[in-house]
Amino acid sequence: MGRLTTHVLNTATGLPAVGMKLILRKGNEEGGYTMLSDTVTNHDGRVDAPLLEGDAFTSGVYELTFFVGDYFQTEDAFLDEVPIRFTVDDATRHYHVPLLVTPYSYTTYRGS
Repeated sequence: MGRLTTHVLNTATGLPAVGMKLILRKGNEEGGYTMLSDTVTNHDGRVDAPLLEGDAFTSGVYELTFFVGDYFQTEDAFLDEVPIRFTVDDATRHYHVPLLVTPYSYTTYRGS
């Protein structure tokens, strides 16, 4: 069964990013995006359940937006919202989208 998960690490501290808001959207036929979920990371920097799984997880273009500025709440922070747009070709597989972040930089990759 396919699923979509995420994990956020604060690389400035080396700890999970607890309480970071994130929104998941999916590309639609009109060229825009439809919101699917609005959630917050838990004590482990993850969400409590997969963002999508089973029949709800379909092929297409998705956008996962992380509210980094709200999380760090520093006046000299460089980043605000970090949108990651990615394509799901095979919705029967596990797609994991981790975010490694500081107030000034981020990186992501397709995890497992």
